[in-house]
Amino acid sequence: MEVTGTLKTKSETVKVSERFQKREFVLTTEGSTPYPQHISFQLNQDKCPLLDSFGDGEELRVQFNLRGREWNGPQGIKYFNTLEAWRIEKVQGSNSASTSNQNSASTNNTSIDNSSSTPVFSSNVGDNDDLPF
Repeated sequence: MEVTGTLKTKSETVKVSERFQKREFVLTTEGSTPYPQHISFQLNQDKCPLLDSFGDGEELRVQFNLRGREWNGPQGIKYFNTLEAWRIEKVQGSNSASTSNQNSASTNNTSIDNSSSTPVFSSNVGDNDDLPF
């Protein structure tokens, strides 16, 4: 999956255990609307340094996997989701981003409505994720 937005904030890498580290960041989509969306992503393990070369306010394209898990606690079963980023690219310009979306849409024989105020999440056939659908 993929989303484009402005880097709002990034945290430092946190070593959760001896074998696991993570880094979180927030991307703002729909920044020019009255209701911008602030979406939290997570980088894991060797992907944590991907964020080092980007600063707050830069427009980025983030490719990510959607992860979900079930937790059975004292108050019952709860479900948690994580947006696990695995590629981050700086958007060269807003025209190149819309051109890329149009090229992707024509390749897949689908159309993208750029007038919508909802964030555009796309998944390409070539994405190598392990989701069963």
